[in-house]
Amino acid sequence: MSRIASLSAQEILDSRGNPTVRVHLALDDGTRVSASVPSGASTGENEAVELRDGDAARYGGKGVLKAVANVNEIIAPRLIGLEPHRQAEIDGLMLALDGTPNKARLGANAILGVSMAAARAAAQAARLPLYAYLGGPGATRLPVPMMNILNGGKHADNSVDFQEFMAMPIGAPSFAEALRYGSETFHALKKILAKKGYATSVGDEGGFAPNIKSNEEACELIVEAIRAAGFRPGQDVAIALDPAASSFYEDGAYNLAKSGQGKKAGEDMVALYGRWLDAYPIVSIEDGFDENDWAGFAKQNAAQGQRIQIVGDDIFVTNTTFIRRGIAENTANAVLIKLNQIGTVTETIQAIELCREAGWNYVISHRSGETEDTFMADFTVAMGGGQIKTGSACRSERIAKYNRLLEIEADLGRAAVFRSPFAG
Repeated sequence: MSRIASLSAQEILDSRGNPTVRVHLALDDGTRVSASVPSGASTGENEAVELRDGDAARYGGKGVLKAVANVNEIIAPRLIGLEPHRQAEIDGLMLALDGTPNKARLGANAILGVSMAAARAAAQAARLPLYAYLGGPGATRLPVPMMNILNGGKHADNSVDFQEFMAMPIGAPSFAEALRYGSETFHALKKILAKKGYATSVGDEGGFAPNIKSNEEACELIVEAIRAAGFRPGQDVAIALDPAASSFYEDGAYNLAKSGQGKKAGEDMVALYGRWLDAYPIVSIEDGFDENDWAGFAKQNAAQGQRIQIVGDDIFVTNTTFIRRGIAENTANAVLIKLNQIGTVTETIQAIELCREAGWNYVISHRSGETEDTFMADFTVAMGGGQIKTGSACRSERIAKYNRLLEIEADLGRAAVFRSPFAG
């Protein structure tokens, strides 16, 4: 078997112009790969630590030279000579080198870059596509995209409290057609916004952030766009929400200040979401409650979990400890999965295995600070969860993932499966 011959890291920029880590790995058979680490803006308090330099004289303190040095000086010497396909062993060795519960010493950005690069190198050495190497012969399912097309909350200067409104092409017959459905809805929305005199500039994830009048208008605009694109709301294209409720949770209440609706208790939020489910074709709500409001999540799941997907992101942070608690307490019925929330490929797969055992859905997700790396596209197919969250139908760091999924669908040919969790 091939062995790791060299390993190094460098500081690069992500899609927001902030530093992140790229890892280069070479095998003794001549295989050479790289992997780039994404960076989140809206982060859960229990996420693995993204190590930053804190030097105000460089990139406003956001440099990652410490993480780069940790790869070059601490991790590399221990991994040289190992076989790259020993993923769990490599990841476990890095966790031991770090020695902290949240990767605070070496940095999750350093560790994840190496973990991803090892997987990619092993796949190339085995002459397999990454999705087939990680997922085996059963890795044939393409995901339904959750396309962030309209923004509020901290992502926009408008009267919308909720952060993300996504179009989800649940009724498409293939991934290629799902991407078309989403793209045509996105462009129809742009025309509608322009006609109404709203701004059509886009944010970090490619969604529009117009100064619309209310939370409800966001859903109404998307329904109008779905119809204008020639699709049926709720059948061809549905809506998924990410309120990011931690961003407007204050002193034990949910303060819908941007829309002028004032403070609401957890029961009020459950009722609000219920009214929205009756009024709009919503199939999924992510982070409808604060990351520490386990009771609020559980109340929503009890009331609405049979109707829609209740997704936990900041509350679970791709961590098996929190996911186990969620399963025991019926906190949700789905988990958002982010590689850099936990920091290794092995631990991410373990989180997904817990979801599978519980019969929960899971959604592989990007971060607001992305790169052109398409690892998560292959990873999504490998894990077979059937859902991906990687932004709108524009911005090349988002489109790179969609285009890679088009390649995978073509590569699979007749074996490709596209099955929406919400169809029918």
